[in-house]
Amino acid sequence: MNAKERRAEILALLRGADGPLSAGAIAARFSVSRQIIVGDIALLRAAGEAVLATPRGYLMERAEGVGLTEKRIAACHTDERMGEELYTVVDLGGTVVDSTVEHSVYGEICVPLRLSSRFEVDEFLRKCETSGARPLCDLTGGVHLHTIRCAGPETMARIEQALREKGFLVSE
Repeated sequence: MNAKERRAEILALLRGADGPLSAGAIAARFSVSRQIIVGDIALLRAAGEAVLATPRGYLMERAEGVGLTEKRIAACHTDERMGEELYTVVDLGGTVVDSTVEHSVYGEICVPLRLSSRFEVDEFLRKCETSGARPLCDLTGGVHLHTIRCAGPETMARIEQALREKGFLVSE
């Protein structure tokens, strides 16, 4: 199989996947290195394919369901409270779509998270801890934005109220 065929197969694999696939898992399937897959994904993205890189692996960006509510919130917390913030959102039926910070040199830095359950939050927190990587919001003293997606405005109101009560929301 040549590189072009492999990239076509990677796209088919991602389109059929129920969740994110790690570069290592894809590499094992095609008997190539993880670095080869990372390069293939970069080429697919450069060609306009909607491949998202999340903390749990790669996935295809899909059109979201009709009737979902989405809102960007401003939050602030210490590293120690990151899990509590994320659990608050997912426990009340929300998805933490992304995290964004404003950088003085690079401007807005936005990374996809796509966290919808405690399991996914636990996985994310474990990866942060084992990698030694600092949370993105450390660049801004804890201040950051999240896009939250949920079933409707009532659910969003409950999520915002809980975040406010726990002191996570940045007041205007």
